[in-house]
Amino acid sequence: MVMGKFPAGPDAELTPEEVSLLMDGELDADGAERACHGFREVASIQTWVCYHVIGDCLRGDGAPISGISKRFAARLAAEPTVLAPSRARPTPAAVAWAVAATVAAVGVVGWVALTTMPLPPSTIATAQRAADVRAADLRRPVVNEYLLAHQEYSPTTAIQGVRPYLRAVTADPQDASK
Repeated sequence: MVMGKFPAGPDAELTPEEVSLLMDGELDADGAERACHGFREVASIQTWVCYHVIGDCLRGDGAPISGISKRFAARLAAEPTVLAPSRARPTPAAVAWAVAATVAAVGVVGWVALTTMPLPPSTIATAQRAADVRAADLRRPVVNEYLLAHQEYSPTTAIQGVRPYLRAVTADPQDASK
């Protein structure tokens, strides 16, 4: 066993001697582990494969097989082609049931939607009610003049929006006659 000839780093490329020693089982546990880490390099793997091919040829196991590609191509051509089966067409009864189910579903959804929606009031009744209401009836009367003068500083809502920029205007019926 040869110590001190191994590369320093665990991922260093293996020497041909180290590959040969590993193949023959002549490395101790630490040397074998370092050698296995060395197989991360492409050149080390190529040396490993090359040495195995040489060993197979020396033992007589690696004799090349002649005509293997022709025989493989012939066997591949002889295999049956597997085609996907054709889709089964739906029967007319299945189509009729599907159409009936669709019509029933649309009918049920429409019936539920129409029965739960409130009916809109007629246009004529809405116009008559709008004519009866005056703008003065909709406005709240301002009781306190102080609140009227300082309403822009009132924290009535969390989001004021445009309200601070609006001013309330009141008119007395006596002013309208002048």
